[in-house]
Amino acid sequence: MATADGAHDRMASAERKAAVARARSAHETSRAERQETLADEATTEVGRDIHLRIAALHRSTAGRHSTAARLQGEYVTRLAAWAGTGEIALPLFMTGVAEACGTSSAALTLVGATLDQLALAASDDSSRAAQELEFLLGEGPARDATSQARAVTAVGSALTDRWPGYGPAVTELGIEEVTAVPLNMSGTCVGALTIFDPAPRLAGSDTFAEVADVLTRTMILNPDGDPGLYGGTDLRAMVHQAAGMVSVHLDCPVADALEQIKARAFAEGTSAHSVAERILRGELRLD
Repeated sequence: MATADGAHDRMASAERKAAVARARSAHETSRAERQETLADEATTEVGRDIHLRIAALHRSTAGRHSTAARLQGEYVTRLAAWAGTGEIALPLFMTGVAEACGTSSAALTLVGATLDQLALAASDDSSRAAQELEFLLGEGPARDATSQARAVTAVGSALTDRWPGYGPAVTELGIEEVTAVPLNMSGTCVGALTIFDPAPRLAGSDTFAEVADVLTRTMILNPDGDPGLYGGTDLRAMVHQAAGMVSVHLDCPVADALEQIKARAFAEGTSAHSVAERILRGELRLD
């Protein structure tokens, strides 16, 4: 249950992170401007080119910190607005991520070595349901974006053509277009950002990759970040714990036990988490 103290703590943290990001953006902008001045003063084309390349790197870093500051600042604004509503559920950080991508529906998936979801953060019920389908069916945009380390997009009938199980199921949720971009850093892919039904003006733009880069570098793989996205991330730990228990009961590999849990959840039209809870409480035994 949300509390005023909890909201205050998150607001203070987001305000601090926003201030740090703004300062870093200003610093990188200053460094870029210095390199651009040196480029103007260069006496050779080679020297000018070197300074401009360095300036571009600083500009790119400044832009990333600026976007991070904006996401944190908008989260502070939503928390402040929530304080006067009397609602129980705190605002989600992913709501701002979705808005930055020109939609109301986006999800962040973190994966392990076998590409199975380890954690999930979603902006709304629709994106959460879509990512649950991907987890249960073992196919979908986030999985492809992660395994192929590139952006993946499908619209309309292409959803079904590309993903025979996931496509029809996600279409039933009312979703007509999906784009997933990998979360990459230093050659490591830790997951994907999936955007559902984005605004047409953003299709094919660099916006999604830029937002994914900001999340990866400032929230997930940064010592000063918050991989839990202010409590908005759900871990799959309980599901994997239940898979271990089923593995012992059935004397089968854990991977096979996990697939049985997924199959049961899909057949019941529920989440793998809810099936795992019943297994761990001793209310359900898979045979």
